[in-house]
Amino acid sequence: MNQFVIIDTNVLVSALLSNKDDAATVQIVSKVILGEITPVINQDILNEYKDVLSRSKFGFSQDIVVYLLAAIEKYGVYHEPEPSGTVITDKDDLPFFDLASDLQEYDSFLITGNKKHFPKVSFVLSPREYINRLTGK
Repeated sequence: MNQFVIIDTNVLVSALLSNKDDAATVQIVSKVILGEITPVINQDILNEYKDVLSRSKFGFSQDIVVYLLAAIEKYGVYHEPEPSGTVITDKDDLPFFDLASDLQEYDSFLITGNKKHFPKVSFVLSPREYINRLTGK
C-alpha cells in the first residue's frame, strides 16, 4: 500500500543540500520521485515549496527546483483540509499540520525536520523516524 505523507519544506531543502544518498531526507525525496510514497499537497503548500526552494540563499538550480516540484505534483494528491483548530507558534507550519491532522483516517504522516514546532502527536515524524518506520528498523 502506498503511504500518504505531508512533507515539510525543510525536508526538501535538506535533501537538496545533502551530498549523501543515504540521508533520510534524500531517501524520502527519492521515494516520492519513484512513486513509492504519495505526497499530499494543496496550493498553499506548493506555493511555500516554490517560494522557499527558489530563494537565492540556497543556490538551488532552477532546473532542479522545477523537476522536484513537477514530481511532487505528478505523484501527489491534492487535499484541502478542515482547519484543525490547533495553535502553532509558526503560522507557516499550520497548513502542513492541518493537512496531516485531517488525513489521520488514512494513516498519513507529517515528515519534518522541526518536530519541536508541532504538537507532540504520533503522526509527526522526523525524516529518520519515517524511514525507520518504512524499513522496520
